[in-house]
Amino acid sequence: MSPARDPASAARGPASSARGPANAPPSRQRSWAEVRWRQFRNPPRPIVRAVLSSLIVAIVLALAYLAYDVALSRGTSLAGGDLRVLAIAMYIGTVLLSGTLITYLVVPRPTGAGGPARSRRSAWSAALGFFASVPIAYLVMVVATQIVRPLFDA
Repeated sequence: MSPARDPASAARGPASSARGPANAPPSRQRSWAEVRWRQFRNPPRPIVRAVLSSLIVAIVLALAYLAYDVALSRGTSLAGGDLRVLAIAMYIGTVLLSGTLITYLVVPRPTGAGGPARSRRSAWSAALGFFASVPIAYLVMVVATQIVRPLFDA
């Protein structure tokens, strides 16, 4: 029904027909910082899953490396000698590979509004996991070696 023939709109008068999205007051433009803060507070679930999967693996492996490092610094004789460089290389490789694989398995590709009922995995999920695990591997190792490790020297 058009507004001219609609009896309910005719009873409301001309003021009610002036309302609507076109006549709404303009919304306030958010600053760059406000937009980023809102994105930080409400991250998408795939991002949270990718970060958490890499973070959990990185923390567990960093604790294992920390135990190995402390044992070597206290004079423990281990088979193979001092393999700290190899241990860090294996740590990085394992965090990157597991972050990629876990995110690939956990994060589905978006299907859209009218997409198929089943969701499929894609290389984008794996790429998300890989690029999320790169800074996490570095930051967790920095915290383990530069902040936590000196606590064991005392």
